[in-house]
Amino acid sequence: MSGLCFSGSVLPKLLLSVVLILLFVLAPSGFAYAQMKQNDKECVIILHGLARTKHSMQKVENALSDGGYVTVNAGYPSTNYSIETLAVEVVSENIKTCRKENSDTIHFVTHSLGGILVRQYLATHTMKDLGRVVMLSPPNHGSEIVDKLGWFFLFQLINGPAGDQLGTSQESGPSKLGPADFDLGIITGSRSFNPLYSSLVPGADDGKVSVESARLEGMNDFLIVPHSHSFLMNSDVVIENILNYLKEGHFLKE
Repeated sequence: MSGLCFSGSVLPKLLLSVVLILLFVLAPSGFAYAQMKQNDKECVIILHGLARTKHSMQKVENALSDGGYVTVNAGYPSTNYSIETLAVEVVSENIKTCRKENSDTIHFVTHSLGGILVRQYLATHTMKDLGRVVMLSPPNHGSEIVDKLGWFFLFQLINGPAGDQLGTSQESGPSKLGPADFDLGIITGSRSFNPLYSSLVPGADDGKVSVESARLEGMNDFLIVPHSHSFLMNSDVVIENILNYLKEGHFLKE
């Protein structure tokens, strides 16, 4: 039996078909590619909480990066300076980094004190390229723990000037800031592994911040999850909701 034979006109067409099939299978879909290119112009500034480091937000950063966003997850000396100083120095510097990446939209994802720094910054600065903000367990009305333990030398040593400003009095850092006039979604926890701290906080809490303190007038969406303050950012459900809020402007509904 003679071997297979292709005419000169059939072989090029066959090769072209194979190439097209491989391109279709191996290349990202048109929608995914368009979404990736769109997100390439969107930068997310990630701000960790008090006495933490950028590594505490690594899982969030990885998810955002995988989603196509430019990310700025820079650590900052949270226990060395006041809220006002940190807001000016840290937030401003991170915004500059985003703009150097030619991003046309800048979002924020914050944990705890990080949210107060964003509020402080936006109270005195206008951002035409501001996108959406997601805050994780922000002490928007302070924490009773600071009221009760803020006088203690060791507490002051660990938490520094900014920590000392996170009480619930009218003179506290958060109390001096107004309602949100930007696109804001807040996720907070309702599970505590610190019975001592929880005994100092009224109502449901995450071990450091009450559910009610996390709320803020002007927010667009609010989500309570059964997680503690310190590890809220590591929850897959929380990360999924962060991504959904940045894209859609609301949290996922059950």
